[in-house]
Amino acid sequence: MENIYTLNKSELPYLLKEIDDPPEKLFIRGKLPKEDAKILCIVGARKYSSYGEEACKKLISGLRGYNICIVSGLALGIDSIAHRSAMETGLQTIAFPGSGLDPNVLYPPSHKRLAEEIVYSGGALLSELEMMQTGADWTFPKRNRLMAGISHATLVIEARLKSGTLITSKLATEYNRDVGAVPGQIFSPLSEGPNMLIRLGATPITCSDDILEMLGLKKKEETKSIQPSLFINLSENEKKIVEFLQIESHTAEQLILKSGLSAKNINESLSSLEISGLIEESNGKFMVK
Repeated sequence: MENIYTLNKSELPYLLKEIDDPPEKLFIRGKLPKEDAKILCIVGARKYSSYGEEACKKLISGLRGYNICIVSGLALGIDSIAHRSAMETGLQTIAFPGSGLDPNVLYPPSHKRLAEEIVYSGGALLSELEMMQTGADWTFPKRNRLMAGISHATLVIEARLKSGTLITSKLATEYNRDVGAVPGQIFSPLSEGPNMLIRLGATPITCSDDILEMLGLKKKEETKSIQPSLFINLSENEKKIVEFLQIESHTAEQLILKSGLSAKNINESLSSLEISGLIEESNGKFMVK
């Protein structure tokens, strides 16, 4: 069995540090997503429909080849479908069980093999709970905040109006993260949650491209590039920024974190690139024209 190690508060992934109540420590078995990965939390009903299952599989399959990590809660239903679909698509997936990580208490017990597959595939199991803590009513809402907190966006696939799924989406909104929802038929109770979220402003997700847009990623066939000749007159800082923006759009804050450049250098370079007409800004994110 792969070793379990502990991160203290100062070592947490930067997105988790941003939430109001970050964990004091985090137990991990496996590998965390790379710093440049986009992290998508997918949650949904335990008792799902064939529509929800098909939607989950199809949406994730369309993300093949992108640097995206799928987060979910190892639970029955949409959670487990999301984890398995991610692995089948070649994406990393990480799980937050509502229990400690010791195999004797891992919840749900029926997903012990799935947990092993997640770690074996290059993913991870994470929990702030002590190793032998069993799943209880209070542990699941507690872990939901970590799922929402570690992710750039949360996607809801089927949920009743009163469910833990909607707790996760509410937390994502409070953490100023994007929330998407798969629209459902108006006659199904499982559609009440997603349809309500869309009415309140969540992004309707009807295809994989909608997810890419929500995460600020460009479709690969539409990735824009700058003519090599135009690089000649760019400074080293400007070249570095353009290399990031040719892959996906970024905010100035994201560029500071990823590039290691100072805020002053980033802002000066972005202004110069905008004046040159090489990049543009939209909704706080910069991209190649």
